[in-house]
Amino acid sequence: MHLIKHSLRAIPHHIVITKARIRPGRHLTRCNVDWVRTEQNLTRVDRVFARLDREPERPAHLDMPQMSRHRVVLFGLTLAFYAAIVWAVVTTSWLVRLDWQLMFFRPYQQWPEVHALLDYYVVLGQRGPTAVMVAAWLGWRSWRQHTLRPMLTLGTSLLLLNVTVGAAKLGMGRLGPHYATEIGSNEMWRGGDIFPSGHTANAVVTWGILAYMASTPRARRWLSALSAVIALGVGLTTVYLGTHWLSDVLLGWAAGLLILLALPWFEPLINRAEAWIFALRDTWRSRRAGTMPVPAPVGAPTPVTQRAQPDEETPVRDPAAPPRVGAPRGPVHLAPGPHSARSERTPVTPVGSRRPPHPDRTARGASPAAR
Repeated sequence: MHLIKHSLRAIPHHIVITKARIRPGRHLTRCNVDWVRTEQNLTRVDRVFARLDREPERPAHLDMPQMSRHRVVLFGLTLAFYAAIVWAVVTTSWLVRLDWQLMFFRPYQQWPEVHALLDYYVVLGQRGPTAVMVAAWLGWRSWRQHTLRPMLTLGTSLLLLNVTVGAAKLGMGRLGPHYATEIGSNEMWRGGDIFPSGHTANAVVTWGILAYMASTPRARRWLSALSAVIALGVGLTTVYLGTHWLSDVLLGWAAGLLILLALPWFEPLINRAEAWIFALRDTWRSRRAGTMPVPAPVGAPTPVTQRAQPDEETPVRDPAAPPRVGAPRGPVHLAPGPHSARSERTPVTPVGSRRPPHPDRTARGASPAAR
């Protein structure tokens, strides 16, 4: 029996035992089990949600970032740095003069041997390729941890990035170094979209989200250092290639860091979105599994029960009239008391002849002249 229990535990949950045969008088070495598979043909979406339903949606050992006082202080300092960079560029301060000096220095001409390598390295800041790579990793994390939170967090961060950075670019309209029109000017409000640097802000957010979603504090520290190195390299590469001013890169770093620091404020919204998606999934499954009522065929008669009144006579229908489709028929009521013999019953016949009226025929017993 002990061996039977271990054998039954090894059978998957989607196997149903229908018959077990054990030969008497022998040692239990093999149990002949006839089983059937009860698993249905599931779609890809059903398989994904079935995987997510095997364990709790959020494991208890995950260390989620909280909006602590230390984080609030960092958010305030980063916001002040963001405002200081914007003010320095708007007022055409020493930062704008440094931008022009680096532009005239032309780093891509000073070190041309690394130009080809940095052309590929700057791809780590482009939104499309980095979003695909990070989404693949976080999708695997969602599959392993049985939760949609990593993917929802990535979507929230990218949405905040597009809204905030895009609005700042269009609002300030600064031109890049290759399109500058006046030496020494800040090139603001001239129809450009270069301030802040989108590559830099995207590198901070997309690679920093890996550190934000880390399971342990140690992994978070290592991933934070790695994402900082990648974001720093992407920003300086754009300055080397001459596509951004140095002030654009500084503002891009601040813009991306603000999004990462503000993500804990959006955790309740992410949790509600995840719960709503699972509730929608359950509703969709229940609708698919439920049986819909079969509609009645068109034109079928509807049974209607009518009670005959004691003084009401049953109308006699003309046999020549066409049959009425869907007309209700009243129930037959038997007279109370003992039944009489067939010879004693009074025949119930309609008044008049049962034959249909014919104009070319005469009644029986008429005179020959009438015929």
